Amino acid sequence: MKLSGVLLLLAAGAGCKGGVVQPADEALALPSDTLEAKWAELPLAASAGHGRWAVVSPEWNEAVIAEFGTGSLAPLGGPKQQAYSNPFMLFTMGDTVYLGDWGKRRTTVWTAEGKLIDSIPVADSLRGAFPRARDAAGQLYFQVDPPPRRDGSGNQDSIAIVRAPGALTRFDTVTRLAPRELAEVQRENSTRFEQRVFSGNDLWGVRPEGTVWIARRHRNQLITIDSRGTLAKGPELPDPVYEVTQADRDRHLQAYPVDVRPKETDLAWALFFPPFDAAFTAPDGTVWLEKTKPALDSLRRIQVLDRGGNLQRVLVLRGQARLIAVGVEKLLLAEQFEKGVRLLEVRIPAKVVGEKREQ
Repeated sequence: MKLSGVLLLLAAGAGCKGGVVQPADEALALPSDTLEAKWAELPLAASAGHGRWAVVSPEWNEAVIAEFGTGSLAPLGGPKQQAYSNPFMLFTMGDTVYLGDWGKRRTTVWTAEGKLIDSIPVADSLRGAFPRARDAAGQLYFQVDPPPRRDGSGNQDSIAIVRAPGALTRFDTVTRLAPRELAEVQRENSTRFEQRVFSGNDLWGVRPEGTVWIARRHRNQLITIDSRGTLAKGPELPDPVYEVTQADRDRHLQAYPVDVRPKETDLAWALFFPPFDAAFTAPDGTVWLEKTKPALDSLRRIQVLDRGGNLQRVLVLRGQARLIAVGVEKLLLAEQFEKGVRLLEVRIPAKVVGEKREQ
């Protein structure tokens, strides 16, 4: 057996420490509704309550409210709004939408009906970081990357998660994410530190009561830090480890336009995929992890973790769609097709408990 095969088997076995058992797969149903947009890249999204989704396409400078019941993609604030120009990120708190705008260097705050209710300037003391979450007490949470330095070597340092009151009068570091996985590469007679392709990052979110959770990529586990600073660790999750193959590298390169496509040898590649590609806080406080899959695999798994990081469910998505938001009863998926992006709304299946089904 090749060494890489041995490593994969050992890593897969290590994921089952502590007696963690993988629940039976539950297949997601076909989408109940779809909406189409002209975007060339998959958007970002969050649940805005009452059957609405806030969606932003950074490449197209568009922010919309998607509502499948009416079949509409309505511009946030209306087609003639001038409150934002270059939206690139968003999050929601209940039915309130926070929209980051790098062009105007501020985060605008909206109702799901499209009424502007507040504007938050970028935090200059955090080197222009935008808020990425809010808790029920109105505190904002930021991800502050280390200064990269000219050669990228600064990215070897850890990444801070910072909390601040809504008035931005003080800033407290809650915890830190692991540094990015970098490689030294030669670029035009100089050495640079660049993140390995497919290496992944720690992901995080905030629950309404102010608990910060972090999905650790190296340990494949969830840790939480509550509002008092108490840290708790969930069990390591039972996942196989996927080796990055030639098919994966080829698909990544094909995403570049032909005239700017790099050579395979120009990039630093990770040896293995991280255990997850995306993570979401559900309205009930559970954490949903969209798991990694190789290019040739048609199935993508989604793990649902309780507040302690324990694995509760595994939902299976067939095809190339990606999970982009989690609501109370439904999921929002997105997939690319020849005319743009298709948004898909899928009902979360009822959870089976013994012989009964929770409604």
